[in-house]
Amino acid sequence: MEHVELFFKSIFIDNMVFAVFLGMCSYLAVSKKVSTAVGLGAAVIFVLGVTVPLNWLLDQYLLQDGALAWLGPEYADYNLSFLSFILFIATIATMVQLVEIVVEKFSPALYNSLGIFLPLIAVNCAILGGSLFMQAREIPSFALALNYGISSGIGWFLAILAIAAIREKIRYSNVPAPLRGLGITFIITGLMGIGFQSFGGMLTGDNEPPEGTVPTTAEKAIEEKEIKKEIEEDEKAVSYNDVINE
Repeated sequence: MEHVELFFKSIFIDNMVFAVFLGMCSYLAVSKKVSTAVGLGAAVIFVLGVTVPLNWLLDQYLLQDGALAWLGPEYADYNLSFLSFILFIATIATMVQLVEIVVEKFSPALYNSLGIFLPLIAVNCAILGGSLFMQAREIPSFALALNYGISSGIGWFLAILAIAAIREKIRYSNVPAPLRGLGITFIITGLMGIGFQSFGGMLTGDNEPPEGTVPTTAEKAIEEKEIKKEIEEDEKAVSYNDVINE
């Protein structure tokens, strides 16, 4: 159920486009045709599905405070979290280059239609946002990170596919002249965002779980981390008081 909840929440409730408005430049520029939108959306799913779990591994075993403890006790105090942006973007750029090579090789027409926006996936804020949200939400396992990356990509794919289909139909509609183009697109995006926000109550309920409910793995990991942090703070306070007393 934890995987199912994360999957649907990432697609409908925390949608990259309609909830946090990330990746809007590609969303607006490449959504004139459904065929182009499908190609870019598939590329985004692949890049997010690969980079989020890879960056999870980097975060867990290299970047976090104490993540280098596997190298030995002398490395346990190292904190390389300041390198998160650099390493995350390097991973993303590598995967985007791979996607660009594959698309150019097997689908030159799609490669030409996507134009500059295919290599620009490397600096698409939705792609980097997926890894940063994964880090901020402290996703506890590799499987959940993979789930989050793929489901976030599917959410972005559905958003650009929906707006592309609507824009193709609007082309034959009598839209007022001042609203043609991006004007009506922004209005439709806002309405779609309101619609997606209505999914907010789908997987949410009371903040307190019912009696007898077993906490999820993520909740246990967060609770253990908070307890560990409180113990460390108490130990620091005790040692500080001892120094003052001496």
